[in-house]
Amino acid sequence: MRAVPLAARVYILGAVLLSALCATPALSPAADVPWPTVGLLAALAVLWGSALPRLPLGGAAAGPDWCGPVLLAGAFLLPAPAAALVAVPAALLGPVERRPVGVRRLWRCARSALAAYAASYAFGLGGGRDALAASHVPAVSGCPGFPHALAPAVGAALVLGLTSAALEGGVLVTAEGRSPRLAWRGRTLCSLVPHLAHGLAGLTMAVLWRSPYGPAAALLALPPMYVCARVFALCHQERAAHRATVRALVQAVDIKDRYTRGHSERVGRASVMIARELGMGGDRIETLRVAGVLHDLGKLGVPTRLLRKNGPLTPEERGVIELHPEYGHEMVRGIGFLGEARDAILHHHERLDGSGYPHGLAGADIPEAARVVAVADAFDAMTSTRAYRRARPVPAAVEELKRCAGAQFDPRMVDALTRALDRHGWHTPAPPEPRPLTPAGRRRTADPGRGEARERTPGRTPGRARGQAPDRAPDHASDQRGNVPPAPPPAPSPTSPPETVSVPDAAPKTPPSPWRPGPGGGT
Repeated sequence: MRAVPLAARVYILGAVLLSALCATPALSPAADVPWPTVGLLAALAVLWGSALPRLPLGGAAAGPDWCGPVLLAGAFLLPAPAAALVAVPAALLGPVERRPVGVRRLWRCARSALAAYAASYAFGLGGGRDALAASHVPAVSGCPGFPHALAPAVGAALVLGLTSAALEGGVLVTAEGRSPRLAWRGRTLCSLVPHLAHGLAGLTMAVLWRSPYGPAAALLALPPMYVCARVFALCHQERAAHRATVRALVQAVDIKDRYTRGHSERVGRASVMIARELGMGGDRIETLRVAGVLHDLGKLGVPTRLLRKNGPLTPEERGVIELHPEYGHEMVRGIGFLGEARDAILHHHERLDGSGYPHGLAGADIPEAARVVAVADAFDAMTSTRAYRRARPVPAAVEELKRCAGAQFDPRMVDALTRALDRHGWHTPAPPEPRPLTPAGRRRTADPGRGEARERTPGRTPGRARGQAPDRAPDHASDQRGNVPPAPPPAPSPTSPPETVSVPDAAPKTPPSPWRPGPGGGT
């Protein structure tokens, strides 16, 4: 308990006391509680929860969702205090994978009991319990009670989901210090969708429970729900495997080119900002994020000495660099879940005027995803410090994108990124750490081409005579490393380093907390 913040301890203790207060009337000797029904439903909830111990069922699944049909059946069949008791054994005996275990068990017990109590109260308030009492199985379709119980059952399922989401968001606010907007954003919808299906299954269980066939017939409603949960879990595991694959590929690129470490993730983030500004849907936004983080995957096939070379590249070396989109496309050709991200990997260096590579596409022939990634890639390349040139300030990079819009970049994508930056800002990455100096004050660097160490004095380019003017890396939207196709260079930049502008990120990181959500986003 010491690891849990004081505000969270007070919040959890309040929820436990409130749930105990709600369930206490059922323990009164004067209460007319059908204890056999309570015991059977509680045992069924325990068995149902143990049958699905590790299935991720959505954002609120770690709450009452994992035994939602049984809890809703209890809410339909029992008074509200007794329905709260049905949820207690399953919540206490269910698996807990994160510490503190005892606190999490108490919290899950209180949350499930309060959600079941609220659902049962709402069902009775809507007249559903009276309508359900008039239903009987031999004529379910023609029974006057069953249709009238349907609307209160849906309302009770929604109340169960909303209560669970509200309580879960509260513990995230108190335990992790999240803002209420971030704690509840997206959680409500994730809670309501599974509960609507669970509500119908729970109503079917309740009707069959009151039928002449008894509780055994009510079990027939659970196998379809188990199959649905199993399919959902397999889809979730497949998506998790996809994300792990993408992360592994990105790490391989970052390891090979240390100067662009983090570049792929930032391009993915900028691509998402553009996609959201253009009003794209959730699945497409995720596809563009993957396209952004994998756009430079083909650099795994480029010699390391070219990626780390100081100064401009020769035409032959640049020709090798320009093969990386085709290398990347070949690497992901057989990965079906990437979708249009494969087109973005292949064509993110095409230009609207047709002078890009590898295929020289122009205008609308360039896939939209490639046009999004091209702008995101150019923006991060200009605002990041590389071995061969310094970073540009964010406003200067935006002006360069606007200057190149229409010939090199899609103006829609440039405008979308500009609006997104004005709204959310951008955090410029820190420059790479310099390599350590030897005792003699000279840097020792590995020569990728020869596999041996070579020395050079700081400030001098290897192979250049003393007093010779150093080569200047291009100071425009092209960096010759395959980030952006070349553009005519402007006047030489001043010798003093430009002042970089760091715009605060839109979503600051949450401070570390020992209280973390459990599987599926719940606790």
